[in-house]
Amino acid sequence: MNTTPSKTTTPTPTTPLAGTTDPAEGTADAVTEESTAKDSPAKDPAKDTATKDATGTPSDAADSATAPDDLAGQAEAEDDDDALEPDPFEEARHGVGAGAAAVVSAALGIVALTGAWTGRVAAERETLIGQIQTSGGGSPAQQISEIYGDAWHTTALVNGVFAVLALLVGVFVLVRPAFGAPSERPQPTWVRAVALAGVALGAIGVLISAGMYFDLFMTLPTAGAPAGG
Repeated sequence: MNTTPSKTTTPTPTTPLAGTTDPAEGTADAVTEESTAKDSPAKDPAKDTATKDATGTPSDAADSATAPDDLAGQAEAEDDDDALEPDPFEEARHGVGAGAAAVVSAALGIVALTGAWTGRVAAERETLIGQIQTSGGGSPAQQISEIYGDAWHTTALVNGVFAVLALLVGVFVLVRPAFGAPSERPQPTWVRAVALAGVALGAIGVLISAGMYFDLFMTLPTAGAPAGG
């Protein structure tokens, strides 16, 4: 009888050789890949393209954001240029009243030097009054004064009134920019020139009219003494 215990043999795991794959491990990897493919949905190329087109790149978004600012800046620059450029209609309206007043001043000065129909009418009236007053009799000196002298002085007075008006209107046009609200544009040169002409003509008319009214340039004629018989 054999009393020696028998040895129990334990099977040892088999180690796969290098370069070979364990069938169980390969099967597990295949199952994992299949489950991952099922879980992740397939990507739609058309949807991706539409998403990219809708969102755009960051540079495109920046350009689209700065485009309105650029347009606004260009619009403001154009408005500034329009504001700096003079309006032809505004230029035409500027100085119309002053120009008209300057022309009136010059015209009044010319009338004061050449005479007006109002002066002639007033002189003829004085002549008629003198004839009526001396029709009943009067000395030669009285007839000269009433018929000729009064008409002369009346003409000088009327011309002097026109000269004073021309002087006042011309001075008003010249000094107008110094009063009231200041204007953005200076007074046109031609307006000042015409106003100066009106002032000069008015001053000359005032001097001539005053000299004729007070008989400074010419005196009334005198009647000679009657010859003794």
